[in-house]
Amino acid sequence: MKFSLKSLLGTVAFLVAAIMITLCVMNFISIPLPGGSVILSARDYEAIKELRKFINIKHYLTNYYYKEIDPGVLEEGAIRGMLEALEDPYTVYMSKLDYENFMVQTSGIYEGVGIVVVGGEDGYIQVVSPIEGTPGDRAGLKTADRIIKVDGKEVSADQLDQAVAMMKGPEGTEVVLTILREGLSEPFDVKIIREEIRVATVKSDILENSIGYVRIISFDEKTEDDFNVEVKKLQEKGIRGLILDLRGNPGGIMDEVVKIADTLMGEGLIVYTENRQGKRVEEFSDKEKLGLPLVVLVDEGSASASEILAGAIQDSGTGVLVGTTTFGKALVQTVQRMNDGSAIKMTTAQYYTPKGRSIQGKGIQPDYVVELPEDGVIGEYKQGKDPQLAKAVELIKNEIKSD
Repeated sequence: MKFSLKSLLGTVAFLVAAIMITLCVMNFISIPLPGGSVILSARDYEAIKELRKFINIKHYLTNYYYKEIDPGVLEEGAIRGMLEALEDPYTVYMSKLDYENFMVQTSGIYEGVGIVVVGGEDGYIQVVSPIEGTPGDRAGLKTADRIIKVDGKEVSADQLDQAVAMMKGPEGTEVVLTILREGLSEPFDVKIIREEIRVATVKSDILENSIGYVRIISFDEKTEDDFNVEVKKLQEKGIRGLILDLRGNPGGIMDEVVKIADTLMGEGLIVYTENRQGKRVEEFSDKEKLGLPLVVLVDEGSASASEILAGAIQDSGTGVLVGTTTFGKALVQTVQRMNDGSAIKMTTAQYYTPKGRSIQGKGIQPDYVVELPEDGVIGEYKQGKDPQLAKAVELIKNEIKSD
């Protein structure tokens, strides 16, 4: 089959982008012939036939739309449209700027408001949790708040990356979020001054009866190192039990979680993932373990990677969980960077706890269900404002006595 080389050149950029995303063709190979024609392989020709509609629409828009069109805008729009058609809020296209912002966030340093959000199934952008000590936390944002506008511009779940980019900005500048909160009939505005957010993801303390306390806010590239430092400090002070607080932890880097689970657990399965072909990837812990009574605190803000850790500890019998049912995100995303600096973040697998539980949309039920009251304050268990932590302390005390 022969095509005019001239007509192919006009569409090659669009084809390459679309073919990469749909994975129809791994390599675009043509053989030039005298007279300006090319011979395509049968596979490449079939791929072009499948994309005929894209080619025709691009041709009409380029030639007949009433304004000049940037082909790059059409290409990005086509890519975003393909991913949005999956109706998966976690599978998104990231422009070069979006990707750079994403990488900054995983490193643990950025300028913004300090909240973690997801695209909710109801079409709204949902707050998973404000990061403790950040402007978003001080402004009173809560888990399950819906963000419907940023600086007066309406945003929705399918615009998650754009909304996140809008919320970020230079330190000292203001952003206004319009919030829809359950129990309130009308949305309201929250003014927040952006700051440089360096999330200190791990902090520790010693409670009564030599009980160690470690709170992990999220999992970035430095979390496992910080966790080991804090645990070593506690061990040097002679702790006899450990409370691990994952409340409000929205997740993060899976590799960091696996390393922390390996520190806490004995030999055994930590987590496994399966893709649509049924390929299973398992992560194991070695024989070494902390060897102390362990209680893990969780709530509805504990999501994704923090649920991997909680599920591994619960299923392995390493410790018990106290609090309320977790968020319920068990989907694994893989980021594929493109040559132009853009990327796609795509759901590629689902993870399961060691006992084969899928928690997607269901979360993990704690061993001891304890609610935090409306006026509750994390950490203030002696004042009666943190009954979840109080229960954890009680359980550790009982286990220490029985030793």
